[in-house]
Amino acid sequence: MYVVDRAQHWEAVYASKPLTELSWYERDPVTSLRLIEEIASGSPVAVIDIGAGASSLVDHLLDHGFTDLTVLDLSGTALAGMRERLGERAWNVTFVQHDVLSWDVDHQYDLWHDRAVFHFLTEETARRRYREVTERAIRVGGSLVLATFAEDGPTQCSGLPVARYSAQALAEEFSEHFSLLWQEREEHVTPGGIVQPFTWVVLRRI
Repeated sequence: MYVVDRAQHWEAVYASKPLTELSWYERDPVTSLRLIEEIASGSPVAVIDIGAGASSLVDHLLDHGFTDLTVLDLSGTALAGMRERLGERAWNVTFVQHDVLSWDVDHQYDLWHDRAVFHFLTEETARRRYREVTERAIRVGGSLVLATFAEDGPTQCSGLPVARYSAQALAEEFSEHFSLLWQEREEHVTPGGIVQPFTWVVLRRI
């Protein structure tokens, strides 16, 4: 899909139903928050959430004292909803409406968080572009916290095909510039009660 197609697709998704009915909705992003805090607790870090959508992760990070926060998403609708929800606290967050694959990075981050963007990149050219962006955007010694559908997870999400990964497969995808620090499995339960297995990895930029 071209950039404009992806943008239109996700605008339509966010306009189609309330946030709390979307399959990836989490009232509390427990795994994301735990992994970020384990990596970055006690030190000022620049964090970016890729495909942030209308996730409440940024709210929780603000609550936990993080001050250098960026959220990136294709959907202006999703980001506008996040701004409205945050109110005055939105001034403490940098909002980027862009496709990560065509994003011209002008800043380096200590921690890059991606819950369920990478698995939509089913073509090698798109995955290679994503890796190139992470290599420029994450400082040496920084961390990539990444979640995709597990090998026994769904084959589609929101009407799009996805790739499914083991932790080792994700580590191999990024092996040129990242090393594997941590892996785990999560079984996310959608608002509709469907279990979706996820693979989580933490990769260190080398």
